[in-house]
Amino acid sequence: MAEPKKAAAGPAEPRTRSIRVVVLALMITMLLAMLDNLIVGTAMPTIVGDLGGLEHLSWVVTAYTLATAASTPIWGKLGDLYGRKGIFLTSIVVFLVGSVLSGMAQDMGQLIGFRAVQGLGAGGLMVGVMAILGDLVPPRERGKYQGMMAGVMAVAMIGGPLVGGAITDHLGWRWSFYINLPLGAIALAMVTTVLHLPRKERSEAKIDYLGAALLTVGITAIVLVTTWGGSEYAWDSAVIMELIALGVASLVGFVFVETRAAEPIMPLHIFRNRNFSLMSVVGFMAGFVMFGAVLFLPLYQQTVQGASATNSGLLLLPMLLAMMIVSLVAGRVTTSTGKYKIFPILGSILMVAGLFLLATMDTGTTRFTSGVYMAVLGAGMGFLMQITMLVAQNSVELKDMGVASSATTLFRTLGSSFGVAIMGALFTGRVQDEMAARGGGGATEKSAQLDASSLAKLPDAVREAYEYAVASGTHIAFLVGGSVAVVALVAALFVKEVPLRGTAKPGAPEDSDGTAPTGRPSAMESHAV
Repeated sequence: MAEPKKAAAGPAEPRTRSIRVVVLALMITMLLAMLDNLIVGTAMPTIVGDLGGLEHLSWVVTAYTLATAASTPIWGKLGDLYGRKGIFLTSIVVFLVGSVLSGMAQDMGQLIGFRAVQGLGAGGLMVGVMAILGDLVPPRERGKYQGMMAGVMAVAMIGGPLVGGAITDHLGWRWSFYINLPLGAIALAMVTTVLHLPRKERSEAKIDYLGAALLTVGITAIVLVTTWGGSEYAWDSAVIMELIALGVASLVGFVFVETRAAEPIMPLHIFRNRNFSLMSVVGFMAGFVMFGAVLFLPLYQQTVQGASATNSGLLLLPMLLAMMIVSLVAGRVTTSTGKYKIFPILGSILMVAGLFLLATMDTGTTRFTSGVYMAVLGAGMGFLMQITMLVAQNSVELKDMGVASSATTLFRTLGSSFGVAIMGALFTGRVQDEMAARGGGGATEKSAQLDASSLAKLPDAVREAYEYAVASGTHIAFLVGGSVAVVALVAALFVKEVPLRGTAKPGAPEDSDGTAPTGRPSAMESHAV
C-alpha cells in the first residue's frame, strides 16, 4: 500500500512547483497594472513641462481609468468564451503597446489617446490574473497566495512613487512608460511557457455587442460623473445631470438586453447568488474606503504632521504592512480550516473602527497615533481584499469564472471612483469653508492642494489656519467613509458559509441558494500544469 501512495505523490511536487511559477508570472503582471498609475502620477509635472497642455492634465489619468473600467467586463467574458490564456496574453500585449506609444507621445493629445490604449490592456490584466488563479487553484487552496497578492499591492503603493521619482529624475519621464517593457516581457515569456490550461473549444455564440456597448457607455458616464463632479463641473450642472441620465438609461438598457442575450456579457444569473451579490457590495465599499484613504492620509501627514512628500509611499506603511500580514494569516487559516465567513465580518468591523479612529485626528495627533489608526484600517482591508474575490469565485460555476472575476474587480473600481469623488468633494469643501472662516481663503486658488514648499512660504497665521482646515477636512472625509463602511458590515453579516470547492466530496448537490456544486474539480485537479 505504501508504494502506490509514494507513486501518486510523485507528480504532485512538480505540479505544485509549476503552479508557483505560474503564480509568480501572474504577480508580475498584477504589479504591472498596479504600478503604472503610481509611477506616472509622480512623473506628471515633468510631462506637463515637456509636452504642455496643462488644461488637459486630468485626462491623462481619466482616459486610462475609463478604458480600464469599461473593458474589464469584456475581457472577463472573452476569457470565458474563447479561453483564458490567449485572451490574457492579448491584454498584456495591448498594455505594452500602449506603454510604448505613451512613451513616444509628442503632445498631450497623443499621450491621452495612447493612455486609453494602455488602459484597455490594463482592464484585462487584473481580471486575467484573478480568473486564471481561480481556474488553477481550488478556492480552499487559494488562501496560500493571498499574502502574495497583498504583498504586491503593498510593494506597488510604497514603491510606485519612489520608483517614479527616481526614473523621472535620472532617465526622463518617457521611461516611466518604457519601464513596463522588461516586466511585461518576463510575464509574457513565463505565461507562454509555463501556463497550461485545459484546451477550450471555441465558442460558437455571438458576442453580445449591444450589451457590451451599453455597459461601456454606462460605466463611462459613471466614471466621468465621479471624476468631473465638483471639480471640472458643479454637481448640479447640466453636464453632470446629462451624464447621470445617460448612465442610468444605459444601465437600464443593459439589464434589459442581458435578459435576452444568448451569451450575455455579464450574465445576470450570477447576481441571484446571495454570496456573490453580498461580496459585490463589500468589494465596492472596500474600494470606496481604501482609495479614499490612500488619497487623504499622505495629504494629512504632509500638511499637518510635516512629513516629507518625497517619501509619501512610506507614510502608508503601517496600513499596508497590516493589510499584507492579516491577508496572509487569513489566507492560511482559510486553507487549513475551509472557513471564511468570520473574515468579512472582522474585516468590516476593523474597517469601520479604523475610519472612525482616523476621523478623530486633529492638528495635535502624533505620527505614532495616526500610524496605529492606519494599522487598524489596514488590518480590516487585509481581511477583505482577497476574501471578497475568493467567495465571489466560489459562488459561480467554473464557466463563469471570468465574468465573476471581472464583475468583482469592476465593483471595486467603481467603489474607488465614488470614494475619491465623494470624500474628495467633502474634504475640499470643508477645507475651503474653514480657510474662509479663518481669514485664509485667499491664500491660494485651490486651498486644498498646497504642497509642503508652498506651506512654508505662508504667514504663520495662514499656515495654522490651513493645517486646521486640512485636519477638519480629513475628519469629515473619514467620518463619512466610516458611516458608508457600515453597509459592508451589514452585508458581511448575511454571508452564508458555503463549503469552498475542493473541500467537499465530488458530486455534492448544488446549494439551495444557487451556489455552484462544491465538488466540481478545478483546472488544477483535472489537468496537470
